[in-house]
Amino acid sequence: MDFQRRDSRMRTPADAPVRDHGRLGSTVLVCALAGTIAGCAGSGRVNDIPDIGELEADRLLFERGSEAVDDRNWSRAREYFLQIRDNYPQSEYRAEARLQIGDTYEGEGSPDSYVRALAEYQDFLSLYPTHPRAGYAQYKLGMVHFHQMRRAERDQTETLSAIEEFEAFIARFPADHEMMPQVREQLRGARDRLGMHDYLVGVYYYERENYAGAMARFRELIEQDPGFSRLDGVYFYLATTLADTTQVSEAIPYFARLLDEFSESEFAEQAAARLTELEAASQP
Repeated sequence: MDFQRRDSRMRTPADAPVRDHGRLGSTVLVCALAGTIAGCAGSGRVNDIPDIGELEADRLLFERGSEAVDDRNWSRAREYFLQIRDNYPQSEYRAEARLQIGDTYEGEGSPDSYVRALAEYQDFLSLYPTHPRAGYAQYKLGMVHFHQMRRAERDQTETLSAIEEFEAFIARFPADHEMMPQVREQLRGARDRLGMHDYLVGVYYYERENYAGAMARFRELIEQDPGFSRLDGVYFYLATTLADTTQVSEAIPYFARLLDEFSESEFAEQAAARLTELEAASQP
C-alpha cells in the first residue's frame, strides 16, 4: 500500500460567495505571487506572472499554488495559499486554500509538518463543518495518522488515532459519500496493522508457553475484528494452544473453521493433521 499516494484535489469550490474585496497593489501582488516577498522589492515583474490587470488576483494565486502542488513544491505552494487565506477573507477560494495548506504540510512528510497538517484540517472542520469538502478534511485527519503508523511489532498509538478518525468519518457522513470507499479501505489497512500487532503478541506468548496470555489475545482479536486479514493464523494458534492445554473439545471447532474458511491457508495442512489426530483421540 502506498502511504504517500496523493489524492485528487478540487481546483475550484462550488457555491462561490459574492466577492467584495479589492485588488492588491501591483508591486506587492507580484511579490506575493512569486512566493518570495523578501528580495522582491524593486526587482520588477516576475517572468512567470501574466498581466494581472486582466485576472482576479485570488484566482491567479490559487492557480499558481495548484501548479506548485503538482510539482510537489510544498513551501512555494503554501505561500500562494497563505496569501489567499490572509488577504482575501471573502474569496471563493479561501476554504479550499485552507485545505491546500494542510495538504502542503502533509506532503512534506516530516513529524513537525504532520502536526501542522492536523491543525489545518481540524481548523477547517471547525470553521466549515457543513462545507462540501468537510469529508475530505476528515479523511485527511485519518491519513496523516495513517502515514505515521509504525511496524506491527512497535507502538500502535498512531494506528489507533487513524482508526478513530476513519471511524469518525463513517459515523458523520452518509454511506454513499464519494470518499466512503477510500475511507473503508484505509480503515481496513489500519485495523489490519493493529490486528497484526495483537497477533504477533499472541504468538510471542504461545512460543514462551504463556498459554493464558496467548489465548486471551487470540480470542480478543476474533471478537473485536472478525475481518482481520490473518484470521487463519489466529484460528490456528488459538486451536493449537487449546489442544496443547488439553482443551480438545474447544480446539477442534477452530481447526475446522480454519479449513472451512481458509482452505488455501499456509496453516491448512497442519490444521488438517491436528484435526484428524484430535478427532481420533476423542473417539470412545
